[in-house]
Amino acid sequence: MPENLRAFVAALPKVELHVHLVGSASVETVTRLARRHPSAGVPTDTEELRRFFTFRDFDHFLTAFWAVQSMIRSSADVHDLVAGLARDLATQNCRYAEVTVTPYNHLLDGLPGDALLEGLATGRATALAEHGVELAWCFDIPGEKGTKAGRETLTFALRERPEGLVGFGLGGPEIGVGRAPFAPFFTAAREAGLHSVPHAGETSGPATVWSAVHDLGAERIGHGTSSGTDPRLLAHLAEHGIALEVCPTSNVRTGQVESVDAHPVRRMLDHGVLVTLNTDDPPMFGATLNGEYLAVASALGLRTAELAKLTRNAVRVSFLQDTRKQALLAEIDGVACDT
Repeated sequence: MPENLRAFVAALPKVELHVHLVGSASVETVTRLARRHPSAGVPTDTEELRRFFTFRDFDHFLTAFWAVQSMIRSSADVHDLVAGLARDLATQNCRYAEVTVTPYNHLLDGLPGDALLEGLATGRATALAEHGVELAWCFDIPGEKGTKAGRETLTFALRERPEGLVGFGLGGPEIGVGRAPFAPFFTAAREAGLHSVPHAGETSGPATVWSAVHDLGAERIGHGTSSGTDPRLLAHLAEHGIALEVCPTSNVRTGQVESVDAHPVRRMLDHGVLVTLNTDDPPMFGATLNGEYLAVASALGLRTAELAKLTRNAVRVSFLQDTRKQALLAEIDGVACDT
């Protein structure tokens, strides 16, 4: 990889639109949590923990993910997750992120709602004050837990409406978990001013993406990987400005595509789809935001102008205030003009 391309990517102000709070926990953050909660059985030695976090297969990823989830027991734990994510984003010149939080899972695990909200609020303040990173929230439904989870996630989101809440999502397994049953919750969320950002087409076919668009009013699609197999869907996404939150390394590590070279991101771009690059569960997949740009640049032979366009896509389809969008776009233009 040419050093000048690495320097260009590092200099680009960036936006992250698809990152899960629990899945963002770095080894440093997990070490702190493990020492605070030794009963969780997570290694407390840093090197042992690094080996535990070395991804082997999808089942191992789930083991690591739920191990971290089990240690989120107080507002301080939530704060540390948020602040740790902001620290890692700042090192990659990421200025803004919309972070996926799954309240239902935390509440089911016994974390009081007030503790979750306090940790999000204090962590968000620390992110901006200490790292210069602005954070927003997307509250998502764990789809595998059914419509009860949908109803309770909606109720929590609209009742509490924490500062920074901008999106309403749907995650979890897609096979056997249709999008349509969750339509009433998305309708209510959209009517209340939240944006629709469901996962779809990550582990299932393009029909799931169509359903997310038609049944859930999706403004952006989490992953949308299988959209690349349906030219009519790609044309629809392009025509209606429905962006895809593409996570190439995640898709490789979970076996959805063989390699970044084989990822349909080129097909998406060629059809005029608004593609954004994201990390999903970065430490668990060995991903970084800078690394996603470099990997796609290498696979597709992208030049600096095309990488700058990807960063502009992310800013434009984010839910930032217009004045902040314009300021970030101007910064990106400044970096791009210097090359």
